[in-house]
Amino acid sequence: MASRAYSIPNLLTYGRILAVPLIVLCFFIEGRLESSDFARWTAFWLFVAASITDYLDGYLARIWNQTSNIGRMLDPIADKLLVASVLLLMAADGTIAGWTIWAAIIILCREILVSGLREYLADLKVSVPVTRIAKWKTAIQMFAIAFLLAGPAGDKVLPYTTEIGITLLWVAALITMYTGYDYFRVGLKHIVDE
Repeated sequence: MASRAYSIPNLLTYGRILAVPLIVLCFFIEGRLESSDFARWTAFWLFVAASITDYLDGYLARIWNQTSNIGRMLDPIADKLLVASVLLLMAADGTIAGWTIWAAIIILCREILVSGLREYLADLKVSVPVTRIAKWKTAIQMFAIAFLLAGPAGDKVLPYTTEIGITLLWVAALITMYTGYDYFRVGLKHIVDE
């Protein structure tokens, strides 16, 4: 059904994917401008808009009864592309450095492990629902990344913006370890049963 591919929820998901290269472009522009605040704030607002679409696409698909296979496939991919690319960019530019790199690694490793586990369990026709705490983890993670994207530009408006982002990233990483363990525990039961 081609019309489902161009439904508003799916267009929002496509937009989230398109936001990734635009945010990357902001980081390249940042290094070429004398004042990098404009590039930082542009990346911040692109990320905020993309994060809002993450909530809206699923919500609208459900209330308008426009769920589709392409949407179910692309939604988690779009989320992971957005989070992974921004974490890598901020590690490359030094916003995330030192021990905080471990928080980013924990988040990225969990995303890969849970994706692989979900794919394996899908072959077994086992669905692992997203828990409430996993949704909280995603929200905290998105806030952390938004604060970190504002970074030095944000520090001029709200002191300790970067430090707030780093703290929230660690909170997200700790919750990530718990939810990752929870998913793995549920998945392991099905793997052992096999």
